[in-house]
Amino acid sequence: MERRRMDAALLVLLLGHLAAALEVPLDLPQPPTITHQSPKDYIIDPRENIIIHCEAKGKPHPSFSWTRNGTHFNIDEDTNVSMKPHSGTLVVDISGAKAEQYECVYQCTARNKHGTAVSNNIVVRQSRSPLWSKERINPIVVQEGVSLVLPCRPPAGLPPPIIFWMDNNFQRLPQSNRVSQSLNGDLYFSNVLREDSRNDYICYARFPYTQTIQQKQPISLKVLSLDAINDTMAAFYNDTDLFSDDPADERKPTFLVPSGPSSSKTVLRGQVLEMECIAEGLPTPDISWSKVSGELPAKRTYFLHYQRTLRIVNVSESDAGDYRCTARNKLGTVHHNIHVMVKAAPYWISAQPRNLVLAPGENGVLTCRASGTPKPSITWAMNGIPIENSPKDLSRKVEDDTIIFTDVQTGSSAVYQCNVSNPYGYLLSNAFINVLSEPPRVLTPANKVYQVIKNHPALMDCASFGSPIPKITWFKDSRSSTLDGDPYILHDNGTIEIHTAQAHNAGKYTCVARNSLGKEENHILLEVKEPTRILKQPEYKVVQRGRSAVFQCKVKHDPSLVPTMTWLKDDGELPDDERFYVDSDSLTITEVSEIDAGVYTCIMNTTLDHDSASAELTVVEATPTPAVVTEQPDPPTDLELTDQKKRSVQLTWTPGDEHNSPIMKFLIQYEDSLHHRGHWHNLTEVAGTRTTAHLKLSPYAHYTFRVLGLNAVGLSRPSFPSRVYKTEPAAPDENPTGVQGLGTEHDNLVISWKPLTGLQSNGPGLHYRVMWRQKAVNSDWNTASVANTSKFVVSGTPTFVPYELKVQAVNDHGAAPDPAIAHGYSGEDLPVAAPNNVQVMVLNSSLAEVHWDPVPSKFIRGHLKGYKVYYWKERSLHKHNPHHVEKEILTFSGNHSHGKLPGLHPYSLYSFNVRIYNGKGEGPPSPTQEFETPEGVPGAPTSLLVTNTDLDSLTLEWNPPHVRNGRITGYTLKYQPVNNSNELGPVEELALSANETSVTLSNLRHSTRYKFYLNAKTERGAGPTISQETVTIMDEALISQLDVDVGTGVGGNTQTSHPIARPPPHHPHNNAMPASPFRNVNSSVGDDGALISWEYWGPEKSVYVEYKLQNSEGEEEWQKELVNGSQNVMLKGLKGGLSYRVRLVAKGHHDQPLHQSQELLVKVPAVASRQVDIATQGWFIGLMCAIALLILILLIICFIQRNKGGKYPVKEKEDAHTDPEFQPMKDDDCTFGEYSDNEDHKPLKGSRTPSNGTVKRGDSDDSLVDYGEGGDGQFNEDGSFIGQYSGKSVSRETAEGHESSEAPSPINAMNSLNSFV
Repeated sequence: MERRRMDAALLVLLLGHLAAALEVPLDLPQPPTITHQSPKDYIIDPRENIIIHCEAKGKPHPSFSWTRNGTHFNIDEDTNVSMKPHSGTLVVDISGAKAEQYECVYQCTARNKHGTAVSNNIVVRQSRSPLWSKERINPIVVQEGVSLVLPCRPPAGLPPPIIFWMDNNFQRLPQSNRVSQSLNGDLYFSNVLREDSRNDYICYARFPYTQTIQQKQPISLKVLSLDAINDTMAAFYNDTDLFSDDPADERKPTFLVPSGPSSSKTVLRGQVLEMECIAEGLPTPDISWSKVSGELPAKRTYFLHYQRTLRIVNVSESDAGDYRCTARNKLGTVHHNIHVMVKAAPYWISAQPRNLVLAPGENGVLTCRASGTPKPSITWAMNGIPIENSPKDLSRKVEDDTIIFTDVQTGSSAVYQCNVSNPYGYLLSNAFINVLSEPPRVLTPANKVYQVIKNHPALMDCASFGSPIPKITWFKDSRSSTLDGDPYILHDNGTIEIHTAQAHNAGKYTCVARNSLGKEENHILLEVKEPTRILKQPEYKVVQRGRSAVFQCKVKHDPSLVPTMTWLKDDGELPDDERFYVDSDSLTITEVSEIDAGVYTCIMNTTLDHDSASAELTVVEATPTPAVVTEQPDPPTDLELTDQKKRSVQLTWTPGDEHNSPIMKFLIQYEDSLHHRGHWHNLTEVAGTRTTAHLKLSPYAHYTFRVLGLNAVGLSRPSFPSRVYKTEPAAPDENPTGVQGLGTEHDNLVISWKPLTGLQSNGPGLHYRVMWRQKAVNSDWNTASVANTSKFVVSGTPTFVPYELKVQAVNDHGAAPDPAIAHGYSGEDLPVAAPNNVQVMVLNSSLAEVHWDPVPSKFIRGHLKGYKVYYWKERSLHKHNPHHVEKEILTFSGNHSHGKLPGLHPYSLYSFNVRIYNGKGEGPPSPTQEFETPEGVPGAPTSLLVTNTDLDSLTLEWNPPHVRNGRITGYTLKYQPVNNSNELGPVEELALSANETSVTLSNLRHSTRYKFYLNAKTERGAGPTISQETVTIMDEALISQLDVDVGTGVGGNTQTSHPIARPPPHHPHNNAMPASPFRNVNSSVGDDGALISWEYWGPEKSVYVEYKLQNSEGEEEWQKELVNGSQNVMLKGLKGGLSYRVRLVAKGHHDQPLHQSQELLVKVPAVASRQVDIATQGWFIGLMCAIALLILILLIICFIQRNKGGKYPVKEKEDAHTDPEFQPMKDDDCTFGEYSDNEDHKPLKGSRTPSNGTVKRGDSDDSLVDYGEGGDGQFNEDGSFIGQYSGKSVSRETAEGHESSEAPSPINAMNSLNSFV
């Protein structure tokens, strides 16, 4: 008995040590501590990799191992499993395996040389969402009024699914106290109604882990009255479940769930208790709940599913007992009792065991205090091994839920596991004992500042660690005595508390941590602040609609704290409306409306405290007032200066009369009579509702203030000035800005800045301290003082060296703060080196790229601006081209090492060099190099002229391109006819040699316009074309024949062969350059005018084409057109039928003719257009007369034939013929009924048969076929139609038709006409 009392006393003694235990800093040796692990029941998603967490800390860092189903799990043997580095967390890659393989019980072990910690048993199970088993659900037919259960029976999932009923449209089915869902998911009807009939009762199961939803087959329900059931019995007899044979009358309640008068239920402590009672009856019964053995816990009780379910959360042992559910309707009452038993898995009574840190020779206790129902058993293990199997330790004693350590020694460190279990669960806790010898260390940051509001508690921490546990003592200021009495409270963890802080408690505190191995101290600062208080609270206001409302909220706070004013309306944010204006101590609402009514709260916050006050705004209708005249306000009066300080003053005033227009704002102006006498400057503006302003001032100024009011009409007159307020001088607050350093010469540095104004000087004697030194050189600052200037010149500096610069403002009262360092450079000089390794790469015939090495910075001697490439064309590689030397410059800004030269002339020789330039100028050029550009496509031929035009041939002459861009390898000539509607015909193409300058084309069609295209070629391809148009000469013989033989039948088809190029007639060429710069001057006349072309070889730029009439008088001036840079010009507006003299003139600078060409005589045809008025042509008139004569002759023949038609027996056959083509025409149609003699089948004299012997009916309205001549109907000798009796037509060729000199038919006459046109 005595032994037990001693142990109990020791336990009480050591509990204090337990409470003071601290975490061990990680830099000290310690056993492992598990910091994170997966839950005991770990349900995983089978679609994702499995991650089983196990994290631990310790010194040294622990290693990790695992067991699976109680045996060692060798991770290296399973390729799908890996462990995260520096961690025990397992990652299982399920892409190469099935998740079912890893549904096991896992336990993690973390160990180092000081001990071993183990995790909980982690049961890994994959979530499951199985499909519903297939079943055939027959339609359900029930009598109205009976009870019904629609079963759900969802598949068993992990975790269990969430059940709900919906229809085909995914809308939840309505539930009520008559229809509700039970806890197992079934749908219960206390009684069914006709409106319950539907064919889409669908039960859904949602599996939360996989986020999948499974659907049961729809259930069809039909509710019928008794008469309807009898009528439809046959239809549902074979495949229908039929319920309730008797009529459903009203009945008292009975329970569907649960069954019987009583039942029992077991629930675990801390879980949710759910009980349900579902009753059937008619009318629908009501459910109520009560606890037989006590009261229901009001705060933890909920009624669900229309009172059918009772839920009690966070169940405790007091919830055990008997519960009664009651179902009642007007016919009766029924009860059901549920006996509830509460069991408990193990749970901690106090905190779970905590780590112990002991010094050698100290005592300690580990306590594992837990409870449960039934009472749990407690087992201990050390480093994962049952403690009874662990090495014996005389300093350790196990007594049930406690381990007592006495006189521990170094090496006794270990991790102890406490396992508390009963049939409903277990608890596993790790706690280590760490035997250390460690001097004290204070963990609270040094010189930490604590701020507290006056009259509030103050808590100052002194967290420490040491082994043995240090003792904490506190001192203040002089350390005259320890702080261990009133008003100080010292807590066990070292924190000191002042219950009510006062101003005298502020100061410097020192905490000292001591143990047997040493001591350490730390300093803490305590600041006691004044509380924040609202001195003037906002007041209740009644404001007319459209007026302004102002709420005042003046606050006093500690000056060292930054306040923040916040306004609320009805405990919410202010509306985002520009009518709400928040000032530092007021809220103004302009143009108030009814929606602005409410409670307004001002809250003043600081970092330590806050204060608030509220007032209500009521908005009323505005009282009608007579129209008033508004004016600008009167000037403010009674200006006073208060709260005068060195750099600020408070200005107050009295507003003047508003004159029926509210003052919107006040403008405050000042005059500085010391620096700018007579000049008023705007200082600040304040709202029109304020009458005070806090003005910030500058030193060394003589201020006078005035105030102006502003309303909707305008500004008032200024108020009378205030008295003069003089501020004392002070050192400058700021330094000059815009400091920069630039050199104007190669050996100087000019330092410049923007000087201060008189108001910025802050005192008399303003001057500037200029400081400079070379950058990157450890040299002292050079200093010079200057006044009344804004620049300073430093001479004798090295060329282009970086400098650090400072300019400081100084007056008689001191210097401004140390200025910021600016940077500059001494003067630049010309670069002394050219770029090296200059290379050129020709990209194409007009583009080259130049590369070079950048010039080293030491040779640039200034700010690098860029590089310049000088290049010029030496000559063309073609011997005929002239010599040009015009230098061009391309500039590449910045630090470039290459650039492209565009716009080069192909097939030319170029020279170039590269130079660097800086702010001073250009450096020396690199050695001049040359490069050649390859050939390009040539330009267009200089001219293209048409000569020797004939009926079917013509000659084209041209001059080579002026810009050849290479060696000409040949020419390509294309041409095609152009008809009257400007449509182009087929293209003919000729390839010509390079030495040809003319070609003759034969076999062309006469009287036809042709368009010609000519271009030159080099090895690179063909150049642009030059085009020309002309018309071959009209066949004069045909024209005269047409004039003589109109209507005589001359015509026929003409076959035109392709034109053939033949060599032109030989003309000797003179290769010498003519004395005149003009050569090959030619002309051609077309519809658009006269085209003049030439070649020009002179240097003059002003070239004109001059022309005038051939027979003009001598005084008529030449008409001229400027043609600079061109090789041809089209002269338009020339009059037809006249001849013009044309010449080319080159003029000098003073418009003096220097060169002129030989004159050309250009004849303009009288008819410039090919289109003629056919109605005025003589041949057309003759043709029309011939056609009229022919028609007259045909009419006479028609009359004669009618009189002879009855002499031939063939007439009867013709009358009987039914074919409309061979049937004789009626009298009124003037057709042939009879034929006169055997000669009538010959053609009429003067008529003409076409070359093919036929005239198509559709070709002419005047065809002789209609009159029996020609065509398919030929006559026999007896005058009958051969075709009628033989069955075929006979065509005849009449050779004389081609040679006849008599009048042609209208068809052929028109064909002949078209051939000429």
